[in-house]
Amino acid sequence: MSSTTPSLLEGATRTLAEFSAQIRYPAIPAEVIERMKTSVLDSIGCCLYGATLPWTQHVQSMVEEEGAKPVASIFGHGSKTSVAGAVLVNATAGHAFELDDIHKESIVHAGSIATPVVLALAQQQGGVSGKTLLAAMTAGYEIGTRVGNAATMELFFRGFHPQGASGVFVAAASAAHMLGLDAVQTQHALGIVGSQAGGLMAAQEGAMVKRLHSGRAAQSGVYSAQLARRGFTGISDVLEAGYGGYLSSYSNKPNARRLTEGLGTVWEAGKVGYKPHACVTSIHAALDAFAHLIREHGLSPSDIARVEVGMSPMTYTHCAWEYKAQGVTAAQMNLFYGLAVIAFDGMAFVAQYTPERLAEPRLLDFIQRIEAHVDPEIEAMGPPFRHAARVAVTLRSGRRFTHEILHRRGSPENPLSPADVEYKFRHVVASCLTPKDIERTIQLVGRLEQLDDLSELIALLAAPRAQA
Repeated sequence: MSSTTPSLLEGATRTLAEFSAQIRYPAIPAEVIERMKTSVLDSIGCCLYGATLPWTQHVQSMVEEEGAKPVASIFGHGSKTSVAGAVLVNATAGHAFELDDIHKESIVHAGSIATPVVLALAQQQGGVSGKTLLAAMTAGYEIGTRVGNAATMELFFRGFHPQGASGVFVAAASAAHMLGLDAVQTQHALGIVGSQAGGLMAAQEGAMVKRLHSGRAAQSGVYSAQLARRGFTGISDVLEAGYGGYLSSYSNKPNARRLTEGLGTVWEAGKVGYKPHACVTSIHAALDAFAHLIREHGLSPSDIARVEVGMSPMTYTHCAWEYKAQGVTAAQMNLFYGLAVIAFDGMAFVAQYTPERLAEPRLLDFIQRIEAHVDPEIEAMGPPFRHAARVAVTLRSGRRFTHEILHRRGSPENPLSPADVEYKFRHVVASCLTPKDIERTIQLVGRLEQLDDLSELIALLAAPRAQA
Protein backbone atom coordinates (compact mmCIF):
# COMPACT_ATOMS: atom_id res chain seq x y z
CA MET A 1 0.00 0.00 0.00
CA SER A 2 2.75 2.46 0.93
CA SER A 3 4.62 2.11 -2.35
CA THR A 4 1.55 2.50 -4.58
CA THR A 5 -0.30 5.35 -2.86
CA PRO A 6 0.42 8.61 -4.71
CA SER A 7 2.25 11.43 -2.97
CA LEU A 8 0.05 14.34 -1.92
CA LEU A 9 2.63 16.87 -3.16
CA GLU A 10 5.88 15.51 -4.53
CA GLY A 11 9.00 16.86 -2.81
CA ALA A 12 7.14 19.07 -0.31
CA THR A 13 9.15 18.07 2.77
CA ARG A 14 12.42 18.62 0.92
CA THR A 15 11.26 22.01 -0.36
CA LEU A 16 10.28 23.20 3.11
CA ALA A 17 13.53 21.91 4.60
CA GLU A 18 15.59 23.70 1.97
CA PHE A 19 13.71 26.92 2.56
CA SER A 20 13.97 26.67 6.34
CA ALA A 21 17.69 25.94 6.31
CA GLN A 22 18.51 28.97 4.16
CA ILE A 23 16.44 31.57 6.04
CA ARG A 24 18.68 34.43 7.12
CA TYR A 25 17.83 37.60 8.98
CA PRO A 26 18.45 40.07 6.09
CA ALA A 27 15.96 38.26 3.83
CA ILE A 28 13.09 38.35 6.33
CA PRO A 29 10.65 41.22 5.71
CA ALA A 30 10.79 43.98 8.32
CA GLU A 31 7.15 43.51 9.27
CA VAL A 32 7.76 39.82 9.97
CA ILE A 33 10.73 40.67 12.18
CA GLU A 34 8.57 43.08 14.14
CA ARG A 35 5.90 40.40 14.53
CA MET A 36 8.51 37.94 15.79
CA LYS A 37 9.78 40.46 18.36
CA THR A 38 6.23 41.03 19.56
CA SER A 39 5.78 37.26 19.78
CA VAL A 40 8.96 36.88 21.81
CA LEU A 41 7.71 39.40 24.38
CA ASP A 42 4.23 37.88 24.47
CA SER A 43 5.63 34.36 24.78
CA ILE A 44 8.04 35.31 27.57
CA GLY A 45 5.08 36.66 29.53
CA CYS A 46 3.16 33.43 28.97
CA CYS A 47 6.12 31.32 30.07
CA LEU A 48 6.90 33.32 33.20
CA TYR A 49 3.31 33.32 34.42
CA GLY A 50 2.84 29.70 33.40
CA ALA A 51 5.90 28.71 35.44
CA THR A 52 4.00 29.65 38.62
CA LEU A 53 1.15 27.21 37.98
CA PRO A 54 0.86 23.75 39.52
CA TRP A 55 0.73 21.74 36.29
CA THR A 56 4.01 23.29 35.12
CA GLN A 57 5.57 22.67 38.52
CA HIS A 58 4.66 18.97 38.35
CA VAL A 59 6.57 18.73 35.06
CA GLN A 60 9.45 20.76 36.50
CA SER A 61 9.86 18.53 39.55
CA MET A 62 9.93 15.44 37.34
CA VAL A 63 12.63 16.97 35.12
CA GLU A 64 14.71 18.07 38.09
CA GLU A 65 14.68 14.55 39.53
CA GLU A 66 16.38 13.30 36.36
CA GLY A 67 19.48 15.37 37.14
CA ALA A 68 20.44 16.03 33.52
CA LYS A 69 23.52 18.02 32.50
CA PRO A 70 22.74 21.66 33.47
CA VAL A 71 23.05 23.74 30.30
CA ALA A 72 19.69 25.50 29.90
CA SER A 73 17.56 27.36 32.44
CA ILE A 74 14.12 26.54 33.73
CA PHE A 75 12.36 29.90 33.57
CA GLY A 76 11.51 31.54 36.85
CA HIS A 77 13.32 28.97 38.95
CA GLY A 78 17.06 29.57 38.83
CA SER A 79 17.99 25.97 38.07
CA LYS A 80 19.35 24.40 34.89
CA THR A 81 18.84 21.11 33.12
CA SER A 82 19.33 19.72 29.61
CA VAL A 83 18.00 21.60 26.61
CA ALA A 84 15.33 18.92 26.12
CA GLY A 85 14.34 19.10 29.78
CA ALA A 86 14.25 22.88 29.84
CA VAL A 87 12.01 23.15 26.80
CA LEU A 88 9.68 20.48 28.17
CA VAL A 89 9.11 22.63 31.25
CA ASN A 90 9.24 26.07 29.62
CA ALA A 91 6.98 25.24 26.68
CA THR A 92 4.48 23.62 29.04
CA ALA A 93 4.59 26.91 30.94
CA GLY A 94 4.06 28.85 27.73
CA HIS A 95 0.79 27.04 27.03
CA ALA A 96 -0.15 26.77 30.68
CA PHE A 97 -2.86 29.44 30.82
CA GLU A 98 -4.34 29.95 27.33
CA LEU A 99 -2.50 33.24 26.84
CA ASP A 100 -0.15 32.31 23.99
CA ASP A 101 -0.21 33.65 20.44
CA ILE A 102 -2.24 31.98 17.69
CA HIS A 103 -1.99 31.50 13.93
CA LYS A 104 -5.63 31.19 12.88
CA GLU A 105 -5.45 28.94 9.82
CA SER A 106 -3.03 26.42 11.30
CA ILE A 107 -4.53 26.56 14.83
CA VAL A 108 -0.98 26.52 16.20
CA HIS A 109 0.35 28.57 19.12
CA ALA A 110 3.89 28.78 17.78
CA GLY A 111 5.33 31.19 20.34
CA SER A 112 4.98 28.93 23.35
CA ILE A 113 6.98 26.29 21.46
CA ALA A 114 9.54 28.25 19.45
CA THR A 115 10.55 30.77 22.13
CA PRO A 116 11.63 28.19 24.75
CA VAL A 117 13.44 26.17 22.06
CA VAL A 118 15.51 29.00 20.63
CA LEU A 119 16.35 30.49 24.04
CA ALA A 120 17.45 27.13 25.48
CA LEU A 121 19.71 26.40 22.52
CA ALA A 122 21.05 29.96 22.57
CA GLN A 123 21.98 29.54 26.22
CA GLN A 124 23.66 26.21 25.59
CA GLN A 125 25.68 27.56 22.67
CA GLY A 126 26.51 31.00 24.09
CA GLY A 127 27.29 34.08 22.05
CA VAL A 128 24.12 33.81 19.95
CA SER A 129 22.91 37.09 18.45
CA GLY A 130 19.38 38.41 18.43
CA LYS A 131 19.36 38.24 14.64
CA THR A 132 20.17 34.54 14.74
CA LEU A 133 17.41 34.00 17.28
CA LEU A 134 14.85 35.86 15.16
CA ALA A 135 15.79 33.91 12.03
CA ALA A 136 15.34 30.61 13.88
CA MET A 137 12.01 31.79 15.30
CA THR A 138 10.85 32.74 11.82
CA ALA A 139 11.87 29.33 10.45
CA GLY A 140 9.90 27.55 13.15
CA TYR A 141 6.81 29.69 12.70
CA GLU A 142 6.92 29.46 8.90
CA ILE A 143 7.32 25.68 8.68
CA GLY A 144 5.00 24.74 11.55
CA THR A 145 2.13 26.98 10.50
CA ARG A 146 2.35 25.80 6.90
CA VAL A 147 2.07 22.22 8.09
CA GLY A 148 -0.98 23.19 10.14
CA ASN A 149 -2.50 25.03 7.18
CA ALA A 150 -2.17 21.92 5.04
CA ALA A 151 -3.68 19.67 7.71
CA THR A 152 -6.73 21.99 7.76
CA MET A 153 -9.37 22.04 10.49
CA GLU A 154 -10.04 18.39 9.69
CA LEU A 155 -7.11 17.49 11.94
CA PHE A 156 -8.97 19.11 14.83
CA PHE A 157 -12.26 17.46 13.90
CA ARG A 158 -10.51 14.08 14.02
CA GLY A 159 -9.73 14.84 17.67
CA PHE A 160 -6.09 15.87 17.48
CA HIS A 161 -4.76 18.95 19.27
CA PRO A 162 -2.85 21.01 16.66
CA GLN A 163 -0.44 22.26 19.34
CA GLY A 164 0.86 18.77 19.98
CA ALA A 165 0.51 17.60 16.39
CA SER A 166 1.51 20.34 13.92
CA GLY A 167 3.39 22.08 16.73
CA VAL A 168 6.21 19.54 16.61
CA PHE A 169 7.26 20.99 13.24
CA VAL A 170 7.57 24.47 14.78
CA ALA A 171 10.03 23.05 17.27
CA ALA A 172 12.00 20.91 14.82
CA ALA A 173 12.52 23.74 12.33
CA SER A 174 13.48 26.21 15.08
CA ALA A 175 15.91 23.77 16.66
CA ALA A 176 17.41 22.73 13.32
CA HIS A 177 18.03 26.37 12.44
CA MET A 178 19.63 27.10 15.82
CA LEU A 179 21.91 24.08 15.42
CA GLY A 180 22.93 25.18 11.92
CA LEU A 181 21.67 22.04 10.20
CA ASP A 182 21.87 21.98 6.41
CA ALA A 183 18.89 21.27 4.17
CA VAL A 184 19.33 17.49 4.20
CA GLN A 185 19.71 17.35 7.97
CA THR A 186 16.70 19.64 8.39
CA GLN A 187 14.67 17.34 6.16
CA HIS A 188 15.60 14.44 8.42
CA ALA A 189 14.71 16.48 11.52
CA LEU A 190 11.24 17.08 10.06
CA GLY A 191 11.06 13.42 9.09
CA ILE A 192 11.90 12.35 12.63
CA VAL A 193 9.60 14.75 14.42
CA GLY A 194 6.58 13.84 12.29
CA SER A 195 6.53 10.48 14.02
CA GLN A 196 6.40 12.22 17.40
CA ALA A 197 3.28 14.29 16.67
CA GLY A 198 0.36 13.84 19.04
CA GLY A 199 -2.11 15.35 21.47
CA LEU A 200 -5.81 14.58 21.91
CA MET A 201 -8.50 17.24 22.10
CA ALA A 202 -10.46 15.45 24.82
CA ALA A 203 -7.83 16.93 27.13
CA GLN A 204 -9.66 20.25 26.94
CA GLU A 205 -12.45 19.04 29.21
CA GLY A 206 -10.54 19.02 32.47
CA ALA A 207 -7.07 17.49 32.19
CA MET A 208 -3.70 19.11 32.91
CA VAL A 209 -2.20 17.20 29.99
CA LYS A 210 -3.34 19.75 27.39
CA ARG A 211 -0.57 22.03 28.68
CA LEU A 212 1.97 19.25 28.25
CA HIS A 213 1.21 18.93 24.53
CA SER A 214 3.20 22.13 23.98
CA GLY A 215 6.09 20.96 26.14
CA ARG A 216 6.29 17.59 24.43
CA ALA A 217 6.15 19.21 21.00
CA ALA A 218 9.10 21.41 21.94
CA GLN A 219 11.05 18.52 23.40
CA SER A 220 10.37 16.30 20.38
CA GLY A 221 11.61 19.03 18.06
CA VAL A 222 14.84 19.39 20.02
CA TYR A 223 15.43 15.64 20.07
CA SER A 224 14.72 15.41 16.34
CA ALA A 225 17.19 18.14 15.41
CA GLN A 226 19.85 16.73 17.73
CA LEU A 227 19.40 13.26 16.24
CA ALA A 228 19.49 14.58 12.68
CA ARG A 229 22.78 16.34 13.45
CA ARG A 230 24.18 12.95 14.46
CA GLY A 231 23.15 11.31 11.19
CA PHE A 232 19.91 9.75 12.38
CA THR A 233 17.42 9.59 9.52
CA GLY A 234 13.73 10.35 9.35
CA ILE A 235 10.90 9.87 6.84
CA SER A 236 12.10 11.88 3.85
CA ASP A 237 8.56 12.60 2.62
CA VAL A 238 6.95 12.75 6.05
CA LEU A 239 4.49 15.50 5.17
CA GLU A 240 3.27 14.41 1.75
CA ALA A 241 3.52 10.60 1.86
CA GLY A 242 0.24 9.21 0.53
CA TYR A 243 0.18 6.41 3.07
CA GLY A 244 1.45 6.87 6.63
CA GLY A 245 2.55 10.46 6.14
CA TYR A 246 1.58 13.29 8.43
CA LEU A 247 -1.17 14.80 6.31
CA SER A 248 -2.60 11.52 5.10
CA SER A 249 -2.72 10.13 8.64
CA TYR A 250 -3.86 13.13 10.69
CA SER A 251 -6.36 14.82 8.39
CA ASN A 252 -9.46 13.57 6.59
CA LYS A 253 -9.21 16.32 3.99
CA PRO A 254 -5.66 17.69 3.78
CA ASN A 255 -4.78 20.53 1.45
CA ALA A 256 -1.17 19.70 0.60
CA ARG A 257 -0.66 22.69 -1.67
CA ARG A 258 -0.79 24.92 1.43
CA LEU A 259 2.59 23.49 2.44
CA THR A 260 4.47 25.44 -0.21
CA GLU A 261 1.98 27.91 -1.65
CA GLY A 262 3.59 31.36 -1.80
CA LEU A 263 6.72 30.09 -0.07
CA GLY A 264 9.19 32.95 0.28
CA THR A 265 6.73 35.62 -0.81
CA VAL A 266 3.78 35.08 1.55
CA TRP A 267 5.11 34.82 5.10
CA GLU A 268 2.81 32.86 7.39
CA ALA A 269 5.01 33.96 10.29
CA GLY A 270 3.66 37.47 9.76
CA LYS A 271 0.05 36.35 10.29
CA VAL A 272 0.27 35.66 14.00
CA GLY A 273 -2.35 37.10 16.33
CA TYR A 274 -2.38 37.68 20.09
CA LYS A 275 -4.83 37.05 22.91
CA PRO A 276 -6.44 39.76 25.02
CA HIS A 277 -8.36 37.11 27.01
CA ALA A 278 -6.96 34.19 29.02
CA CYS A 279 -9.02 31.58 27.25
CA VAL A 280 -9.39 29.68 24.02
CA THR A 281 -9.15 31.96 20.98
CA SER A 282 -12.29 30.63 19.35
CA ILE A 283 -14.61 32.35 21.83
CA HIS A 284 -12.93 35.78 21.89
CA ALA A 285 -15.27 37.33 19.33
CA ALA A 286 -18.29 36.12 21.29
CA LEU A 287 -16.88 37.50 24.55
CA ASP A 288 -16.14 40.89 22.99
CA ALA A 289 -19.53 41.08 21.27
CA PHE A 290 -21.27 40.33 24.56
CA ALA A 291 -19.08 42.83 26.44
CA HIS A 292 -19.94 45.45 23.82
CA LEU A 293 -23.67 44.97 24.40
CA ILE A 294 -23.22 45.21 28.18
CA ARG A 295 -21.26 48.47 27.88
CA GLU A 296 -23.39 49.97 25.14
CA HIS A 297 -26.65 49.47 26.99
CA GLY A 298 -25.45 49.67 30.58
CA LEU A 299 -26.61 46.15 31.42
CA SER A 300 -26.18 44.17 34.61
CA PRO A 301 -26.48 40.37 34.83
CA SER A 302 -29.87 40.71 36.52
CA ASP A 303 -31.22 42.58 33.48
CA ILE A 304 -30.51 39.67 31.14
CA ALA A 305 -33.03 36.91 30.51
CA ARG A 306 -31.24 35.12 27.67
CA VAL A 307 -28.00 35.23 25.67
CA GLU A 308 -27.90 33.58 22.24
CA VAL A 309 -24.61 33.01 20.44
CA GLY A 310 -24.26 32.05 16.77
CA MET A 311 -20.88 30.73 15.66
CA SER A 312 -18.99 28.52 13.25
CA PRO A 313 -19.19 24.71 13.39
CA MET A 314 -15.55 24.67 14.52
CA THR A 315 -16.17 26.93 17.51
CA TYR A 316 -19.41 25.15 18.38
CA THR A 317 -17.64 21.78 18.48
CA HIS A 318 -14.62 23.20 20.24
CA CYS A 319 -16.24 25.29 22.95
CA ALA A 320 -20.04 24.97 23.26
CA TRP A 321 -20.18 21.78 25.28
CA GLU A 322 -21.98 21.58 28.64
CA TYR A 323 -19.95 23.36 31.28
CA LYS A 324 -18.95 21.47 34.41
CA ALA A 325 -16.59 22.81 37.07
CA GLN A 326 -13.87 20.23 36.46
CA GLY A 327 -10.73 22.33 36.35
CA VAL A 328 -9.16 25.50 34.99
CA THR A 329 -8.52 23.99 31.55
CA ALA A 330 -12.19 23.14 31.06
CA ALA A 331 -13.27 26.65 32.09
CA GLN A 332 -10.80 28.29 29.71
CA MET A 333 -11.99 26.17 26.81
CA ASN A 334 -15.71 26.70 27.47
CA LEU A 335 -17.92 29.33 25.84
CA PHE A 336 -20.53 29.42 28.58
CA TYR A 337 -18.14 30.01 31.46
CA GLY A 338 -16.36 32.76 29.49
CA LEU A 339 -19.60 34.61 28.83
CA ALA A 340 -20.63 34.29 32.48
CA VAL A 341 -17.46 35.94 33.78
CA ILE A 342 -17.86 38.70 31.19
CA ALA A 343 -21.36 39.30 32.55
CA PHE A 344 -20.15 39.81 36.11
CA ASP A 345 -16.52 40.99 35.73
CA GLY A 346 -16.42 42.58 32.30
CA MET A 347 -13.28 40.60 31.48
CA ALA A 348 -11.93 37.08 31.11
CA PHE A 349 -8.33 37.32 32.20
CA VAL A 350 -6.14 35.67 34.83
CA ALA A 351 -8.29 36.46 37.88
CA GLN A 352 -11.41 35.02 36.24
CA TYR A 353 -9.87 31.55 35.88
CA THR A 354 -8.74 30.80 39.41
CA PRO A 355 -9.93 27.49 40.90
CA GLU A 356 -12.16 29.16 43.47
CA ARG A 357 -14.23 30.85 40.74
CA LEU A 358 -15.05 27.74 38.73
CA ALA A 359 -18.17 26.67 40.63
CA GLU A 360 -19.33 30.09 41.75
CA PRO A 361 -23.14 29.80 42.10
CA ARG A 362 -23.95 33.08 40.34
CA LEU A 363 -21.83 32.04 37.35
CA LEU A 364 -23.46 28.62 37.16
CA ASP A 365 -26.88 30.27 37.37
CA PHE A 366 -26.08 32.70 34.56
CA ILE A 367 -24.81 29.88 32.34
CA GLN A 368 -28.35 28.46 32.31
CA ARG A 369 -29.46 31.58 30.41
CA ILE A 370 -27.01 31.06 27.54
CA GLU A 371 -27.81 29.25 24.30
CA ALA A 372 -25.39 28.45 21.48
CA HIS A 373 -25.91 27.33 17.89
CA VAL A 374 -24.16 27.09 14.55
CA ASP A 375 -24.96 30.21 12.53
CA PRO A 376 -25.61 29.21 8.88
CA GLU A 377 -24.30 32.50 7.51
CA ILE A 378 -21.06 32.26 9.49
CA GLU A 379 -20.72 28.63 8.42
CA ALA A 380 -21.11 29.69 4.77
CA MET A 381 -18.25 32.17 5.15
CA GLY A 382 -15.85 29.25 5.59
CA PRO A 383 -12.65 28.70 7.63
CA PRO A 384 -11.39 32.32 7.52
CA PHE A 385 -14.36 33.24 9.72
CA ARG A 386 -14.24 30.34 12.16
CA HIS A 387 -13.80 32.78 15.07
CA ALA A 388 -16.77 34.98 14.09
CA ALA A 389 -19.72 35.35 16.44
CA ARG A 390 -23.20 36.88 16.55
CA VAL A 391 -24.55 37.58 20.02
CA ALA A 392 -28.13 38.46 20.90
CA VAL A 393 -29.18 39.56 24.38
CA THR A 394 -32.83 39.47 25.43
CA LEU A 395 -33.67 41.47 28.54
CA ARG A 396 -36.23 40.61 31.18
CA SER A 397 -38.13 43.62 29.89
CA GLY A 398 -38.42 41.95 26.50
CA ARG A 399 -36.03 44.28 24.66
CA ARG A 400 -33.45 42.58 22.44
CA PHE A 401 -30.01 43.75 21.29
CA THR A 402 -27.56 42.14 18.87
CA HIS A 403 -23.93 42.57 17.90
CA GLU A 404 -21.58 40.64 15.64
CA ILE A 405 -17.80 40.46 15.38
CA LEU A 406 -16.39 38.74 12.30
CA HIS A 407 -12.70 39.06 13.20
CA ARG A 408 -11.71 38.68 16.81
CA ARG A 409 -9.69 41.39 18.56
CA GLY A 410 -6.05 40.34 18.36
CA SER A 411 -6.30 38.69 14.94
CA PRO A 412 -4.27 40.01 11.98
CA GLU A 413 -7.52 41.44 10.57
CA ASN A 414 -8.33 43.22 13.86
CA PRO A 415 -4.89 43.41 15.47
CA LEU A 416 -3.60 44.26 18.87
CA SER A 417 -0.83 46.82 18.54
CA PRO A 418 2.67 46.17 19.93
CA ALA A 419 1.68 48.63 22.69
CA ASP A 420 -1.37 46.49 23.49
CA VAL A 421 0.82 43.38 23.75
CA GLU A 422 3.26 45.28 25.95
CA TYR A 423 0.35 46.29 28.21
CA LYS A 424 -0.71 42.65 28.40
CA PHE A 425 2.88 41.60 29.18
CA ARG A 426 3.16 44.03 32.08
CA HIS A 427 -0.01 42.69 33.67
CA VAL A 428 0.78 39.03 33.10
CA VAL A 429 4.25 39.23 34.67
CA ALA A 430 3.41 41.69 37.46
CA SER A 431 3.66 38.87 40.00
CA CYS A 432 6.76 37.36 38.39
CA LEU A 433 9.21 40.23 37.76
CA THR A 434 10.13 43.40 39.61
CA PRO A 435 9.10 46.66 37.90
CA LYS A 436 12.75 47.24 37.03
CA ASP A 437 13.12 43.81 35.44
CA ILE A 438 9.86 44.23 33.53
CA GLU A 439 11.18 47.43 31.97
CA ARG A 440 14.54 45.88 31.17
CA THR A 441 12.95 42.83 29.54
CA ILE A 442 10.79 45.06 27.35
CA GLN A 443 13.85 47.11 26.38
CA LEU A 444 15.95 44.07 25.48
CA VAL A 445 13.25 42.43 23.39
CA GLY A 446 12.50 45.76 21.70
CA ARG A 447 16.04 45.89 20.34
CA LEU A 448 16.56 42.18 19.98
CA GLU A 449 18.05 42.51 16.50
CA GLN A 450 20.79 44.75 17.94
CA LEU A 451 21.93 42.30 20.62
CA ASP A 452 25.18 40.42 20.02
CA ASP A 453 24.56 38.20 23.02
CA LEU A 454 21.38 37.08 24.78
CA SER A 455 22.83 36.29 28.19
CA GLU A 456 21.25 39.28 29.99
CA LEU A 457 17.78 38.49 28.66
CA ILE A 458 18.11 34.80 29.54
CA ALA A 459 19.32 35.70 33.05
CA LEU A 460 16.21 37.82 33.60
CA LEU A 461 13.98 34.92 32.59
CA ALA A 462 15.91 32.35 34.58
CA ALA A 463 16.05 34.18 37.93
CA PRO A 464 14.07 32.45 40.70
CA ARG A 465 10.66 33.82 41.67
CA ALA A 466 9.02 33.64 45.06
CA GLN A 467 6.32 31.32 43.63
CA ALA A 468 8.90 28.72 42.62
